[in-house]
Order: sequence, then structure tokens, then C-alpha cells
Amino acid sequence: MRKPLAVLGVGCLTLGLMAALGSAQMDKAARPSPAAKASCALGDGKTITVDYSSPRTKGRKIYGGLVPFGEVWRAGANEATTFVTTTDLMVGGQHVPAGSYTIFTVPNKDKWTLVVSKKTGEWGVPYPGADQDLVRVDMKASALPASVENFTIAFDKSAGGCTLRMDWEKTRASVDISKM
Repeated sequence: MRKPLAVLGVGCLTLGLMAALGSAQMDKAARPSPAAKASCALGDGKTITVDYSSPRTKGRKIYGGLVPFGEVWRAGANEATTFVTTTDLMVGGQHVPAGSYTIFTVPNKDKWTLVVSKKTGEWGVPYPGADQDLVRVDMKASALPASVENFTIAFDKSAGGCTLRMDWEKTRASVDISKM
């Protein structure tokens, strides 16, 4: 009698665990700020990949409001925004070795700062601190011709590499990236 009860108990536990994992996956897909990805192929099989969550404007004032000027922002929502490169790079004139990083930004009206942090695996906040920064580089900030509802990170291919851009509300922040 014990053996059938033990088998039944293990079966119920397994089904419960599977249901919980499935629910967690569905919850992630149904988030108000869904997961998104941007990548740039640099040639010779070398790539840059950014994984982030894409929040929506929803009628809110974003920069200078929800995202304060002059403060470190996680550049997305939910889990921290990751930046993975398979080759050494020059990001805004600064050396970034091949590896996995977390990126943050410091938005301002006329200029942004991109922060490449050595610390990985954060939820997204709080910022791990300047002692974990690999580099800080200036980003160009410009006005977009129309408002963008979904926060978007993308790459534009260029002759020497690509330009990383972040678009949201009526602002674009960008920085040039090239292979070393």
C-alpha cells in the first residue's frame, strides 16, 4: 500500500511543479513590458546581442518624469538589460572586451551616458554602483519625429560596425560601436 501512495505522491508533485513552471513562462510572456532582443552581426561570426524588456509609454511622461534626468536608469524593465559581445569592441571610443555585461543609462535632455557594468544577473534595480562599471561613454541624444510607444533598443549597421540606439517617447539616444 505504501508504494502506490508514494508513486501517486511523486506524480502529483511532478504535475504541480510542471504547472508552476508553465505558469511562470506564461506570466513572463504576458508581462506589460515584454521581453525583446536586438543584435548586430559584425562579420566573421562575431555578434553583439542585447536582451531587455520593453516598457510602454501608456500616456505617461517618460524622460524627466517616470525616468528622471541625471539618474542611472536600467534601460528597460523587469530583469536587467544584458549586453553580450563575442569580440572585443570599441563602444563610444572605449574598449569593451568580449563578454557578458549589464547596461544602464543616465538620461539627460541633451546628452546621455551609457554605463557598461561588469556585474550581471541583477533583476534590473538597484544599480550595482560605479565600482562595478567597466566603462561610461557619452551617447548622442536627439528628438524623434514622432512619439514611440514601446521602448526599443536596436542596431543600425555601419561600415565599421553598428550604432546602438534606444528609442522611446520622443527621444533617441545612440552610440557607435566597432570591432577592435
